Amino acid sequence: MLHLIAGLICVYGLTCVKVVYGQTEKGERFLCTAVPIDQDTSCPVPVPSASLQEEELRNTVMQLRETILQQKETIVNQLGTIKELTSKLSRCESESEIFRKMNKDTMDDVPKDPNDTIDVLGKTMQGLKDRLENLEQQQMRANASGASFPNELRNLLQHRLEDLENQLLKKVNELEEEKSQLYNETVAHRQRTDNTLNSLMNRISELEKGGAGFKSPENFKISLPLRTNYLFGQVKKSLPEMYAFTICMWLKSGSSPGIGTPFSYGVPGQANEIVLIEWGHNPIELLINDKVAQLPLSLSDGRWHHVCITWTTRDGLWEAYQDGQRLGSGENLAPWHPIKPGGVLILGQEQACRLWPQQDVVGGRFDATQAFVGELSHFNIWDRVLRSTDIITMANCSSYMPGNVVSWTDSNIEVFGGASKGPLELCEDRLFDN
Repeated sequence: MLHLIAGLICVYGLTCVKVVYGQTEKGERFLCTAVPIDQDTSCPVPVPSASLQEEELRNTVMQLRETILQQKETIVNQLGTIKELTSKLSRCESESEIFRKMNKDTMDDVPKDPNDTIDVLGKTMQGLKDRLENLEQQQMRANASGASFPNELRNLLQHRLEDLENQLLKKVNELEEEKSQLYNETVAHRQRTDNTLNSLMNRISELEKGGAGFKSPENFKISLPLRTNYLFGQVKKSLPEMYAFTICMWLKSGSSPGIGTPFSYGVPGQANEIVLIEWGHNPIELLINDKVAQLPLSLSDGRWHHVCITWTTRDGLWEAYQDGQRLGSGENLAPWHPIKPGGVLILGQEQACRLWPQQDVVGGRFDATQAFVGELSHFNIWDRVLRSTDIITMANCSSYMPGNVVSWTDSNIEVFGGASKGPLELCEDRLFDN
């Protein structure tokens, strides 16, 4: 059966196809091929040309090769872009760290204009977006040519770009906050500077005006430049009956020997009701109802000193302060004696030689040898014993307390015989003296 089928195939092939072993004169080439049994053998079987197959195969190979080269070039470009983006991200992170440290160390290293930094970062961001669009266009071209674009690479670039956008927004917000803070600090500093300059200008104007008026009612002094019996000041207000008192004042004297009598209070029948005096080479004395206590004070160095004296009728207790420090204390100084009212309070003179009861006669017979030579200010009297803390705060210029019995005001003090009033800034003058 097999031999019969083989023979039929050969007969059929010989009837339809000429088999040659060489090339005809016309250059034709014949191919022997098998023909199915059920096919019509009256017509030749079309045989594809070998040259067309080779050309098609060659074109396919060239297209594949071109696609591979294009894909390789795209991958290389994308790898280069990834490296560049990574390098810029690292540089941005390092510069951000340096900027953070510099900003922590000093505010002077902040960029002059944060808007320039924001513009640069914005341009960098725009460049990155353009590159991403180029990569997307390359992907579209690769898809059109049949090449595949790696999704992992595109996702990586997308994540990198999102990270850079977040960092850019964060940096812009930080720069805006720092810019706002610098602006507020600059405005505050400028305002403080303007206030200081205005204060200085006002102070200069006041100094240029001289004695046209006092800055406040208590900022003045009386000057007693000569040791005479006619220069003095007088407090217009008399004292009430008191069972305790505190007398404080600022005084300045370089007189020698003895500063004289800074103040004296006399009543009819008793010229030495209250007297503070230093005459000759004797120590400073406090007289109450003609009773004497010596005070360990030293005031004749030509500088401003704050002096306070306290006394109470209970056991005659007394204390003496100089420049806020308690330098002496004692008892039995006119105990149980009330300070009498209705007297005359004189600044700069001692009243023992005045004619009493004519205490209302201004002037009169003072003793020039016991006159005070120097300057007085802030003479205040309270009808109680002040706390030491109050005395300290007045002595170091931390506060000013006017007396509730006698307060140092311009309208409450009169001067006679050539004594004069002048403006005074105690703390500034004391600092200058020291």
